[in-house]
Amino acid sequence: MSAKDIFHDAVKNALIKDGWTITDDPYTLQWGNDNLFVDLGAEKVLAAERENQKIAVEVKSFVGRSLASDLQRAIGQYVQYRSLMKRQDPIRVLWLAVPDEVFYEVFEGIKGVDLITDENIKVFGYAAESEEIIKWKE
Repeated sequence: MSAKDIFHDAVKNALIKDGWTITDDPYTLQWGNDNLFVDLGAEKVLAAERENQKIAVEVKSFVGRSLASDLQRAIGQYVQYRSLMKRQDPIRVLWLAVPDEVFYEVFEGIKGVDLITDENIKVFGYAAESEEIIKWKE
């Protein structure tokens, strides 16, 4: 199992503050004989359930040298996990959690509009320091 992302607990606490109940930490997917934990190097998935809505959350920190490289890895994982979830848990919806500054720069700006639309990405921004969800976007 991979190590937790540096903002894992902040996002988990933000979801709890937002009224979600954490049901899986991590949320495990089967890929052949392997287990995937919806992680990016040091990250895991949180699964939460709220008002009969089930979600899985892939936490990303975007602390690498290149925003573009971090984004490519995040989107690649997101697409792979979403594909597996369609077959293994089709009711649960996958969300990508990104730091607020990345959310505003990429997903609220012109850079991310086509990406969200073309790849059907569901994303929310979080403030790690205050452990709050800033905004959900689909």
